Amino acid sequence: MIWMPGRSFSGPFPPLKDEETEVERRLREHVRILAGQIGERNVWQYDALQEAERYLDGKLRESGYSTAFQDYQVEGKTVRNLEAELGGTSKPAEILVIGAHYDSAMGCPGANDNGSGVAALLEIARLLAGKRLERTVRFVAFVNEEPPFFQTEAMGSLVYARRCKQRNEAIVAMLSLETIGYYTDAKGSQQYPFPFSLFYPDTGDFLGFVANLGSRSFLHRAVQSFREQAKFPSEGVAAPGWMMGIGWSDHWAFWQQGYPAVMVTDTALFRYPYYHTAEDTPDRVVYDRLARVTAGLAETTANLAGD
Repeated sequence: MIWMPGRSFSGPFPPLKDEETEVERRLREHVRILAGQIGERNVWQYDALQEAERYLDGKLRESGYSTAFQDYQVEGKTVRNLEAELGGTSKPAEILVIGAHYDSAMGCPGANDNGSGVAALLEIARLLAGKRLERTVRFVAFVNEEPPFFQTEAMGSLVYARRCKQRNEAIVAMLSLETIGYYTDAKGSQQYPFPFSLFYPDTGDFLGFVANLGSRSFLHRAVQSFREQAKFPSEGVAAPGWMMGIGWSDHWAFWQQGYPAVMVTDTALFRYPYYHTAEDTPDRVVYDRLARVTAGLAETTANLAGD
């Protein structure tokens, strides 16, 4: 449950590479537009939700992808999941899903939750565009992750995962990018639900990988790959899905259909003091560290799609 392969990075960070500096610049712009310009985006702020959807669609197309939508009805309105696909070479029927939700909680501009995850999704897609990987990688922006739709029939990722199952798609695994933009070196900044505080550090400077017990094998591969590719602290846990915090994102929807899935997170409310508040603004995101995380996750995605 708590042992992970490889060794977490520790010590001073090396200078950002040129590519990472460009990733940082682009992440700032994505979050500024999503959370600063568009702001709160959900069914009750429907125009903003649609504007966010158009922004994501445009950026994926700029990176060279064709996009597709999955429409469905909620509260008398049409909402959409958005996908783009990088076709595999030798194993194109095997699909790795990289997903993040683009809606925000009511009353929340959603910079870290989940502007950070969506911005990383756009940059991972851009960094991998045109690469030849064995498996297909599908980039999906989900709608309606936040309450009151969370873990209901109207949750975008559940609607999407069910369609995957109905189509008999070979989803080999899913990574959910959830609130990944806040890091601090302050002692005591990291909290946990019991009993995880007995095993994990009290400083909120790491990226977390979270899975249920059925996804443990994929969790180990993901953590090992990230630790090989990225110079960034990381922790992982596999625990029963009913435990507090373990299923709190779109990976839960894929578990319901029997697919292995892992949440990648800065642990959200267990670290981030502005979670689901009006203060979740673009200035709260730690962009240089988010850039390191994003570049590392792009390499991890390529590795997982190519092994």
